[in-house]
Amino acid sequence: MAKRIFSVATFTPTAQADGAGVPIAGTYACMGGGAATDILSMSDIVQAGQAVSSAFNAMCLARASTNSITPTALALPNSDGFARGTSTAYGTAPVNFIAAATPPVRQGAVTIARLQLGFNAFGGTLRTAFSPGSEWISLGLSGTTGAVNQSETIFSCMNYGTAGAQSLSVTYEMA
Repeated sequence: MAKRIFSVATFTPTAQADGAGVPIAGTYACMGGGAATDILSMSDIVQAGQAVSSAFNAMCLARASTNSITPTALALPNSDGFARGTSTAYGTAPVNFIAAATPPVRQGAVTIARLQLGFNAFGGTLRTAFSPGSEWISLGLSGTTGAVNQSETIFSCMNYGTAGAQSLSVTYEMA
């Protein structure tokens, strides 16, 4: 496995209700595998605030209850690539995106893991590093319809507060 970095240069999150709210394109980040057998293992998340005044970003990392349909390919300045330039390409590329024809819906069940990653976007930064063996895992194919699964992970804003602009970088591996 080779490390990759999924990076969103700037976005302003908008509130999304659990289990029902559909995020607006460009206000969330989503990651998933390119094939049914893919495993994404996230080891590091870095958020950097870009707001011009104090703004609490009530961010949440959670699984999708309904996958996206037809994810939109990333465009510059956003990116997803190998941390090491000499790495060999995967047979199927991961599906990381910030927009889709039908966006994913964040899981609303109380039995599903979610990670609250709130911070002040007015110059604040937050780094979340998972210890080896405790990484955030996504399994399977992204961008397909379906009910509760573990194939897409959504990084979006909870439905309270008024968020400010921020950037996001996620270091991960795919097997």
